Amino acid sequence: MEQPPAGAAPGEPEQQALFDWSDTAAEPAAHQAFRDSPEARRMLDVREVYAEPAALDSPRGRQIMGRLPGVPVTEVASHWRIPSLHGNDGNIGRWVRIKTETLVLGVKHTLRTRSNGRSADWIAPGPSNGCAMACAYCYVPRRKGYANPITLFTNIEAIVAHVRRHVRAQGAKTEPNQCDPRAWVYDIGENGDCSVDALVCDNTADLIAAFRGMPTAKASFATKFVNPDLLALDPQGRTRVRFSLMPPGDARLLDIRTSPIAQRIAAAADFLDAGYEVHFNLSPVILREGWQRDWAGLLSHLDDVLPARVKRQAAAEIIMLTHNQSLHEVNLGWHPRAEEVLWQPAAQETKRSENGALNVRYSRDVKRQSLTHIQQLLATHAPWLRVRYAF
Repeated sequence: MEQPPAGAAPGEPEQQALFDWSDTAAEPAAHQAFRDSPEARRMLDVREVYAEPAALDSPRGRQIMGRLPGVPVTEVASHWRIPSLHGNDGNIGRWVRIKTETLVLGVKHTLRTRSNGRSADWIAPGPSNGCAMACAYCYVPRRKGYANPITLFTNIEAIVAHVRRHVRAQGAKTEPNQCDPRAWVYDIGENGDCSVDALVCDNTADLIAAFRGMPTAKASFATKFVNPDLLALDPQGRTRVRFSLMPPGDARLLDIRTSPIAQRIAAAADFLDAGYEVHFNLSPVILREGWQRDWAGLLSHLDDVLPARVKRQAAAEIIMLTHNQSLHEVNLGWHPRAEEVLWQPAAQETKRSENGALNVRYSRDVKRQSLTHIQQLLATHAPWLRVRYAF
């Protein structure tokens, strides 16, 4: 369904090959961790680290730096305020390179679990902020300015302990809801991608192991990156992986540095067999000429290739595009072609989000009609795919 690109089209950002190029190296040997493979280094080749002193002094910080011998470290007072990264507009042209080569280590001081009720019952304090991938519509960099590399939080023991206390305080789930019929669902990757974080350290593994011992709760995270190392973490049904999907043409334009759509779909059965619950995020739905035709093709492909055991337990979230004025301006500096489909003033309206940001979303009528259309496409091409949440 998805053909490897021959190279970056005129006007598209150049990027290192990941998994869909013809010169991809052979699969690593069984004894070798994927995070040590050439494929992983194409995603993340850390050459500079910014770190809070407390993060460096932690066991997790020492583990991370032990894997990065010789990489220079600049100590910073706060992972949120690094002028050479976040306040430097000259970084726009280096958006992807910074994501590839820069890592930030910090301590998450505010540990708070907040109610959600949409994708998950609760949003847990995440183990990271930012990502090595470069999706043009990502909401995370809106608060950071001109660079958005991975920030890893090294006080993972405190994060896990907080989540355990919160789960215990809830008791058993007595009423089913759209999140899950039996378990309290905790999103553990709201502001990052847990599959990519696992290339650097064991934060993701520690959270999956913790939920394995919580019979009333379930972890959940969305991902656009297929990391085979996660198959060895033995989640025992207590972690839900949500593979984010969109038509391959949209992904080639907008999901920069991610695993190809066909590979995300192909990984579903492997993750299910490894003990994960596997759902799909149909996200974001971007309205442009031919969008219904291309979503029909994607859903038909799902129906054709997914085995019955995946279909029986699958569910989907449908999420329409949300954009942002400041991110639009940043994107114009490194990937203007993306903005040709993301920035559609005639079909969009401003709306203030829960965190106070002024965002741009499809107008109410456009959004309602589009959600109806895509659910009709699901009923026609993938009727087995239950919609858990549409927004």
